[in-house]
Amino acid sequence: MEKPIIVIITGLSGSGKTVALRALEDIDFFCVDNLPIAFIDSFVSTISQNRETKKIGIGIDIREKGFLSEIPTVLKTLRNKYRTEILFLEAEKDVLLRRFKETRRPHPLEGNIGEAIQIEKERLALLREAADRIIDTSSFTPHQLRQFVISLYRVQKGKKAITVVLISFGFKFGTPQNIDLLFDVRFLPNPNFVPELKPLKGTDKRVSEYVLKKQEARVFMSKIKELIDFLIPLYIKEGRSYLTIGIGCTGGNHRSPAIVEKLQCYLKKHPIDLSIVHRDIS
Repeated sequence: MEKPIIVIITGLSGSGKTVALRALEDIDFFCVDNLPIAFIDSFVSTISQNRETKKIGIGIDIREKGFLSEIPTVLKTLRNKYRTEILFLEAEKDVLLRRFKETRRPHPLEGNIGEAIQIEKERLALLREAADRIIDTSSFTPHQLRQFVISLYRVQKGKKAITVVLISFGFKFGTPQNIDLLFDVRFLPNPNFVPELKPLKGTDKRVSEYVLKKQEARVFMSKIKELIDFLIPLYIKEGRSYLTIGIGCTGGNHRSPAIVEKLQCYLKKHPIDLSIVHRDIS
């Protein structure tokens, strides 16, 4: 019988753990937040006995008493029994400070928020090292973070050797922090300057044809396909579970989505789980 998938969401306070957990819930994970560390193993054991429950999400943070002392043992037990992944969320200090100011919520650790953020970061350093996936949410809105988490876990893990996520974005809105391979396609023809194409998106066939009409665009596509074909088996051999490829243009509305759509069609031939995120399509 196939083992259940356990995704443990943890990380810095204010980094979006609640958003990430709700995203898992939206794709049929059985989720629970702030479960006492001592109860996690028995909880998962009980829930996993239900054959219809194959995906479980658990949110944990530093507020839990005994968190730092007990979590290594609990994680070791879970990894031995189930397909367990740790998703660690973080963000830049100034971003966390801004989020706490905007929400007017106190930090779980008492005292000055800036100092609390630094203390929490230091205390969670070992857990961060143990994480399977680290996401810097500094440049994400809640909606974008939700979309990104869903793209990672929408497919059932374990059936394919690696999960590849293609992200289109606009450089003027910031570069995603979680990219393994990054390609700048601002050299391609820009539909934004063509009146009849400007209102359309990169997912539209007419935009795609315009973006790829020149010889250099076709050469670029050939070379990027060749590079990805070369790299994916090497990443799998190395034991990587994820590969995130970012395609950026100026605004993220035309060129980068068009390239991502083309790459998605091409990469379907690989034995991979494949998801796409159009971060900045308006």
